[in-house]
Amino acid sequence: MTFELVAPDDFHLHLRDGPSLTSLGKSFPDIVSRAIIMPNLKPPVTTTEMALEYRERIVNALDGTRLVPLMTLYLTDTTTPEEIVRAKDSGHVYAVKLYPAGATTNSDSGVTDIDKVQPTLAKMAEIGIPLCVHGEVTDKTVDIFEREPVFLNRHLESIVKSNPNLKVILEHITTKEAVAFVFSHGPNVAATITAHHLMFNRNAIFDGGLRPHMYCLPVLKHENDRQALLGAIRSGSSKFFMGTDSAPHTRHAKESSCGCAGVYTAHAALEFYAMVFEEAECLDKLEAFTSHHGADFYGLPRNTRRVRLSKTTWNVPDAYPFGESEVIPLLAGEAVPWKAELLPEV
Repeated sequence: MTFELVAPDDFHLHLRDGPSLTSLGKSFPDIVSRAIIMPNLKPPVTTTEMALEYRERIVNALDGTRLVPLMTLYLTDTTTPEEIVRAKDSGHVYAVKLYPAGATTNSDSGVTDIDKVQPTLAKMAEIGIPLCVHGEVTDKTVDIFEREPVFLNRHLESIVKSNPNLKVILEHITTKEAVAFVFSHGPNVAATITAHHLMFNRNAIFDGGLRPHMYCLPVLKHENDRQALLGAIRSGSSKFFMGTDSAPHTRHAKESSCGCAGVYTAHAALEFYAMVFEEAECLDKLEAFTSHHGADFYGLPRNTRRVRLSKTTWNVPDAYPFGESEVIPLLAGEAVPWKAELLPEV
Protein backbone atom coordinates (compact mmCIF):
# COMPACT_ATOMS: atom_id res chain seq x y z
CA MET A 1 0.00 0.00 0.00
CA THR A 2 1.25 3.46 -0.93
CA PHE A 3 -0.39 6.86 -0.76
CA GLU A 4 0.56 10.52 -0.83
CA LEU A 5 -0.33 13.40 1.46
CA VAL A 6 0.59 17.02 2.02
CA ALA A 7 3.82 17.31 4.04
CA PRO A 8 3.00 17.51 7.77
CA ASP A 9 3.67 20.15 10.41
CA ASP A 10 4.60 19.38 14.00
CA PHE A 11 2.90 21.80 16.36
CA HIS A 12 4.87 20.75 19.46
CA LEU A 13 8.57 19.91 19.13
CA HIS A 14 11.58 20.04 21.46
CA LEU A 15 14.94 20.55 19.76
CA ARG A 16 17.10 21.37 22.81
CA ASP A 17 20.24 23.48 22.26
CA GLY A 18 24.01 23.38 21.87
CA PRO A 19 25.67 20.07 20.93
CA SER A 20 22.39 18.21 21.46
CA LEU A 21 20.66 20.41 18.89
CA THR A 22 23.53 19.97 16.46
CA SER A 23 23.40 16.18 16.69
CA LEU A 24 19.62 16.15 16.22
CA GLY A 25 20.14 18.14 13.03
CA LYS A 26 22.22 15.32 11.60
CA SER A 27 19.50 12.70 12.04
CA PHE A 28 16.31 14.76 11.75
CA PRO A 29 14.06 13.32 8.99
CA ASP A 30 13.33 15.66 6.09
CA ILE A 31 9.57 15.10 6.27
CA VAL A 32 8.14 17.74 8.58
CA SER A 33 7.82 21.19 6.99
CA ARG A 34 7.28 23.44 10.02
CA ALA A 35 7.36 23.01 13.77
CA ILE A 36 6.30 24.99 16.81
CA ILE A 37 9.48 24.98 18.89
CA MET A 38 9.19 24.68 22.65
CA PRO A 39 10.95 27.39 24.72
CA ASN A 40 11.81 25.45 27.90
CA LEU A 41 15.58 25.74 27.64
CA LYS A 42 17.97 26.65 30.44
CA PRO A 43 17.52 29.60 30.69
CA PRO A 44 14.02 29.63 29.19
CA VAL A 45 13.23 31.63 26.04
CA THR A 46 11.33 34.48 27.68
CA THR A 47 12.00 37.38 25.29
CA THR A 48 11.72 38.03 21.59
CA GLU A 49 15.46 38.64 21.39
CA MET A 50 16.14 35.22 22.93
CA ALA A 51 13.65 33.58 20.57
CA LEU A 52 15.32 35.09 17.50
CA GLU A 53 18.77 34.03 18.72
CA TYR A 54 17.51 30.50 19.35
CA ARG A 55 15.92 30.44 15.91
CA GLU A 56 19.26 31.30 14.31
CA ARG A 57 20.95 28.46 16.18
CA ILE A 58 18.24 26.05 15.01
CA VAL A 59 18.52 27.13 11.38
CA ASN A 60 22.30 26.67 11.50
CA ALA A 61 22.06 23.27 13.20
CA LEU A 62 19.39 21.97 10.83
CA ASP A 63 21.18 23.20 7.72
CA GLY A 64 20.35 20.74 4.96
CA THR A 65 16.83 20.00 6.21
CA ARG A 66 13.72 21.87 5.16
CA LEU A 67 12.23 22.36 8.64
CA VAL A 68 11.03 25.92 9.31
CA PRO A 69 11.14 26.69 13.06
CA LEU A 70 8.12 28.59 14.37
CA MET A 71 9.26 30.15 17.62
CA THR A 72 7.45 30.57 20.93
CA LEU A 73 7.93 32.60 24.09
CA TYR A 74 7.95 31.09 27.57
CA LEU A 75 5.24 32.79 29.60
CA THR A 76 6.21 33.94 33.10
CA ASP A 77 4.47 35.95 35.80
CA THR A 78 6.37 39.01 34.53
CA THR A 79 5.87 38.70 30.76
CA THR A 80 4.54 42.08 29.63
CA PRO A 81 2.02 42.99 26.93
CA GLU A 82 4.79 45.05 25.33
CA GLU A 83 6.92 41.91 24.93
CA ILE A 84 3.99 40.23 23.19
CA VAL A 85 3.82 43.09 20.69
CA ARG A 86 7.56 42.78 20.03
CA ALA A 87 7.11 39.05 19.48
CA LYS A 88 4.31 39.58 16.98
CA ASP A 89 6.23 42.27 15.14
CA SER A 90 9.28 40.01 14.79
CA GLY A 91 7.49 37.83 12.26
CA HIS A 92 9.04 34.70 13.77
CA VAL A 93 7.19 34.16 17.07
CA TYR A 94 3.95 32.27 16.52
CA ALA A 95 2.73 31.40 20.02
CA VAL A 96 3.32 31.80 23.75
CA LYS A 97 3.68 28.77 25.99
CA LEU A 98 2.07 28.49 29.42
CA TYR A 99 3.84 26.08 31.74
CA PRO A 100 2.46 25.91 35.27
CA ALA A 101 5.57 26.32 37.43
CA GLY A 102 7.12 22.90 38.03
CA ALA A 103 4.82 20.95 35.70
CA THR A 104 7.50 19.40 33.47
CA THR A 105 11.10 19.64 32.25
CA ASN A 106 12.64 23.10 32.84
CA SER A 107 9.32 24.65 33.89
CA ASP A 108 10.37 26.12 37.23
CA SER A 109 10.12 29.65 35.79
CA GLY A 110 6.55 29.08 34.65
CA VAL A 111 3.34 30.80 35.72
CA THR A 112 2.49 30.66 39.43
CA ASP A 113 -0.77 32.63 39.28
CA ILE A 114 -3.00 32.96 36.20
CA ASP A 115 -4.29 36.33 37.41
CA LYS A 116 -0.79 37.78 37.06
CA VAL A 117 -0.75 37.14 33.29
CA GLN A 118 -4.30 38.24 32.42
CA PRO A 119 -3.17 41.58 30.86
CA THR A 120 -0.68 39.65 28.73
CA LEU A 121 -3.32 37.14 27.66
CA ALA A 122 -5.62 40.03 26.72
CA LYS A 123 -2.91 41.51 24.50
CA MET A 124 -2.32 38.13 22.87
CA ALA A 125 -6.02 37.88 22.04
CA GLU A 126 -6.01 41.42 20.69
CA ILE A 127 -3.11 40.95 18.26
CA GLY A 128 -3.63 37.30 17.39
CA ILE A 129 -0.92 35.29 19.16
CA PRO A 130 -2.14 31.86 20.32
CA LEU A 131 -1.59 30.42 23.79
CA CYS A 132 -0.12 26.91 24.00
CA VAL A 133 -0.94 25.27 27.34
CA HIS A 134 0.69 22.48 29.29
CA GLY A 135 -2.51 21.55 31.06
CA GLU A 136 -1.56 20.05 34.41
CA VAL A 137 -1.75 21.33 37.95
CA THR A 138 1.32 20.99 40.15
CA ASP A 139 -0.56 20.63 43.43
CA LYS A 140 1.18 17.79 45.29
CA THR A 141 -2.15 16.63 46.72
CA VAL A 142 -3.52 15.86 43.23
CA ASP A 143 -2.84 12.39 41.85
CA ILE A 144 -0.49 12.48 38.85
CA PHE A 145 -3.13 10.76 36.70
CA GLU A 146 -5.69 13.46 37.59
CA ARG A 147 -3.59 16.57 37.06
CA GLU A 148 -4.96 17.29 33.59
CA PRO A 149 -8.69 17.12 34.45
CA VAL A 150 -8.11 19.22 37.57
CA PHE A 151 -6.26 21.86 35.52
CA LEU A 152 -9.16 22.08 33.08
CA ASN A 153 -11.66 22.78 35.85
CA ARG A 154 -9.43 24.88 38.07
CA HIS A 155 -7.68 27.07 35.47
CA LEU A 156 -8.34 26.55 31.77
CA GLU A 157 -12.09 27.08 31.93
CA SER A 158 -11.57 30.54 33.42
CA ILE A 159 -8.80 31.40 30.92
CA VAL A 160 -11.08 30.59 28.01
CA LYS A 161 -14.07 32.43 29.48
CA SER A 162 -12.03 35.51 30.37
CA ASN A 163 -10.42 35.66 26.92
CA PRO A 164 -13.03 34.55 24.39
CA ASN A 165 -11.01 35.84 21.42
CA LEU A 166 -7.79 34.11 22.47
CA LYS A 167 -6.79 31.05 20.49
CA VAL A 168 -5.89 28.29 22.95
CA ILE A 169 -4.12 25.03 22.13
CA LEU A 170 -4.34 22.43 24.89
CA GLU A 171 -1.17 20.52 24.17
CA HIS A 172 -0.48 16.78 24.28
CA ILE A 173 -3.91 15.92 25.66
CA THR A 174 -4.13 12.59 27.44
CA THR A 175 -7.56 12.17 29.02
CA LYS A 176 -11.19 11.73 28.08
CA GLU A 177 -11.92 14.91 30.04
CA ALA A 178 -9.55 16.89 27.81
CA VAL A 179 -11.20 15.53 24.67
CA ALA A 180 -14.61 16.53 26.03
CA PHE A 181 -13.31 19.98 27.00
CA VAL A 182 -12.06 20.70 23.49
CA PHE A 183 -15.26 19.45 21.88
CA SER A 184 -17.40 21.51 24.26
CA HIS A 185 -15.77 24.86 23.47
CA GLY A 186 -15.83 27.05 20.41
CA PRO A 187 -13.53 27.26 17.39
CA ASN A 188 -10.80 29.11 19.33
CA VAL A 189 -10.00 26.02 21.42
CA ALA A 190 -8.01 23.17 19.88
CA ALA A 191 -5.60 20.43 20.96
CA THR A 192 -2.53 18.53 19.86
CA ILE A 193 -2.24 14.78 20.35
CA THR A 194 1.04 12.89 20.40
CA ALA A 195 1.66 9.59 18.67
CA HIS A 196 2.82 7.91 21.86
CA HIS A 197 -0.32 8.86 23.80
CA LEU A 198 -2.36 7.38 20.95
CA MET A 199 -0.24 4.21 20.84
CA PHE A 200 0.16 3.34 24.52
CA ASN A 201 -1.59 3.39 27.88
CA ARG A 202 0.11 3.57 31.27
CA ASN A 203 0.81 -0.17 31.33
CA ALA A 204 3.64 0.50 28.87
CA ILE A 205 5.64 2.22 31.63
CA PHE A 206 5.70 -1.03 33.66
CA ASP A 207 5.71 -3.70 30.92
CA GLY A 208 7.97 -6.44 32.33
CA GLY A 209 9.72 -3.90 34.53
CA LEU A 210 10.20 -0.15 34.78
CA ARG A 211 10.51 1.40 31.30
CA PRO A 212 12.15 4.83 31.74
CA HIS A 213 12.01 5.63 28.03
CA MET A 214 8.21 5.43 28.20
CA TYR A 215 8.02 8.01 30.99
CA CYS A 216 6.72 11.39 29.85
CA LEU A 217 4.65 14.29 31.14
CA PRO A 218 1.75 14.28 30.94
CA VAL A 219 2.18 10.65 31.89
CA LEU A 220 0.51 7.91 29.83
CA LYS A 221 -3.04 7.34 31.04
CA HIS A 222 -5.77 4.69 31.37
CA GLU A 223 -6.91 2.67 28.37
CA ASN A 224 -10.28 4.45 28.53
CA ASP A 225 -8.43 7.72 28.01
CA ARG A 226 -6.47 6.34 25.06
CA GLN A 227 -9.72 5.20 23.48
CA ALA A 228 -11.09 8.73 23.89
CA LEU A 229 -8.06 10.09 22.03
CA LEU A 230 -8.64 7.57 19.27
CA GLY A 231 -12.25 8.71 19.13
CA ALA A 232 -11.05 12.27 18.66
CA ILE A 233 -8.94 11.40 15.62
CA ARG A 234 -11.66 9.17 14.16
CA SER A 235 -14.08 12.10 14.37
CA GLY A 236 -12.06 14.06 11.84
CA SER A 237 -12.65 17.22 13.86
CA SER A 238 -10.44 20.13 12.85
CA LYS A 239 -9.94 20.86 16.56
CA PHE A 240 -7.28 18.13 16.81
CA PHE A 241 -3.92 18.04 15.07
CA MET A 242 -0.37 16.73 15.14
CA GLY A 243 1.99 17.75 17.92
CA THR A 244 4.58 15.10 18.69
CA ASP A 245 6.02 16.51 21.92
CA SER A 246 9.17 14.69 20.81
CA ALA A 247 11.40 15.36 23.82
CA PRO A 248 14.91 13.87 23.69
CA HIS A 249 17.04 13.24 26.76
CA THR A 250 20.36 11.47 27.03
CA ARG A 251 20.30 7.81 27.90
CA HIS A 252 21.86 8.42 31.32
CA ALA A 253 19.32 11.19 32.09
CA LYS A 254 16.50 8.70 31.47
CA GLU A 255 18.11 5.61 33.01
CA SER A 256 18.80 7.07 36.43
CA SER A 257 17.42 7.12 39.96
CA CYS A 258 15.37 10.22 39.01
CA GLY A 259 14.84 9.98 35.26
CA CYS A 260 13.72 12.85 33.04
CA ALA A 261 10.28 12.95 31.43
CA GLY A 262 10.11 12.77 27.66
CA VAL A 263 9.72 10.37 24.73
CA TYR A 264 11.77 10.84 21.55
CA THR A 265 9.60 10.30 18.47
CA ALA A 266 10.83 12.76 15.83
CA HIS A 267 12.76 10.02 14.00
CA ALA A 268 9.53 8.39 12.80
CA ALA A 269 6.69 10.69 13.79
CA LEU A 270 4.61 10.43 10.62
CA GLU A 271 5.12 6.67 10.49
CA PHE A 272 3.89 6.32 14.08
CA TYR A 273 0.77 8.35 13.32
CA ALA A 274 0.16 6.18 10.24
CA MET A 275 0.33 3.08 12.44
CA VAL A 276 -2.24 4.58 14.80
CA PHE A 277 -4.62 5.76 12.11
CA GLU A 278 -4.41 2.39 10.35
CA GLU A 279 -5.19 0.55 13.60
CA ALA A 280 -8.09 2.94 14.22
CA GLU A 281 -9.37 2.32 10.68
CA CYS A 282 -9.26 5.99 9.75
CA LEU A 283 -6.27 6.38 7.42
CA ASP A 284 -8.45 8.65 5.32
CA LYS A 285 -8.30 11.18 8.19
CA LEU A 286 -4.50 11.15 8.56
CA GLU A 287 -3.67 13.93 6.09
CA ALA A 288 -6.08 16.42 7.62
CA PHE A 289 -4.76 15.68 11.12
CA THR A 290 -1.07 15.97 10.23
CA SER A 291 -1.15 18.56 7.46
CA HIS A 292 -4.35 20.66 7.41
CA HIS A 293 -5.92 21.26 10.81
CA GLY A 294 -2.92 22.76 12.59
CA ALA A 295 -1.96 25.06 9.74
CA ASP A 296 -5.54 26.24 9.45
CA PHE A 297 -5.83 26.91 13.19
CA TYR A 298 -2.61 28.92 13.26
CA GLY A 299 -3.60 30.82 10.13
CA LEU A 300 -0.73 29.43 8.07
CA PRO A 301 -0.87 28.42 4.41
CA ARG A 302 -0.97 24.67 3.89
CA ASN A 303 2.28 23.14 2.68
CA THR A 304 2.72 22.52 -1.03
CA ARG A 305 5.33 19.76 -0.83
CA ARG A 306 4.06 16.20 -0.64
CA VAL A 307 5.12 13.05 1.15
CA ARG A 308 4.72 9.43 0.15
CA LEU A 309 3.86 6.83 2.79
CA SER A 310 4.63 3.25 1.80
CA LYS A 311 3.84 -0.01 3.56
CA THR A 312 7.53 -0.83 3.91
CA THR A 313 8.95 -2.39 7.04
CA TRP A 314 12.17 -0.99 8.53
CA ASN A 315 13.85 -1.25 11.91
CA VAL A 316 14.30 1.73 14.21
CA PRO A 317 17.95 2.16 15.28
CA ASP A 318 18.79 1.22 18.86
CA ALA A 319 19.95 4.80 19.50
CA TYR A 320 20.76 8.11 17.84
CA PRO A 321 23.70 10.42 18.63
CA PHE A 322 22.72 13.15 21.07
CA GLY A 323 25.39 15.59 22.11
CA GLU A 324 28.16 13.62 23.77
CA SER A 325 25.77 10.78 24.55
CA GLU A 326 22.84 9.13 22.77
CA VAL A 327 19.05 9.23 22.82
CA ILE A 328 16.91 6.09 22.84
CA PRO A 329 14.04 6.49 20.34
CA LEU A 330 10.53 5.16 20.65
CA LEU A 331 10.38 1.52 19.46
CA ALA A 332 14.18 1.28 19.49
CA GLY A 333 15.29 -1.84 17.63
CA GLU A 334 11.73 -2.69 16.61
CA ALA A 335 10.07 -2.94 13.21
CA VAL A 336 7.88 -0.12 11.88
CA PRO A 337 5.51 -1.06 9.02
CA TRP A 338 5.37 2.37 7.33
CA LYS A 339 8.08 4.47 5.70
CA ALA A 340 7.75 8.15 4.70
CA GLU A 341 9.71 9.96 2.01
CA LEU A 342 9.58 13.54 0.78
CA LEU A 343 8.61 13.81 -2.88
CA PRO A 344 10.43 16.14 -5.28
CA GLU A 345 8.96 19.56 -5.88
CA VAL A 346 6.85 19.85 -9.02
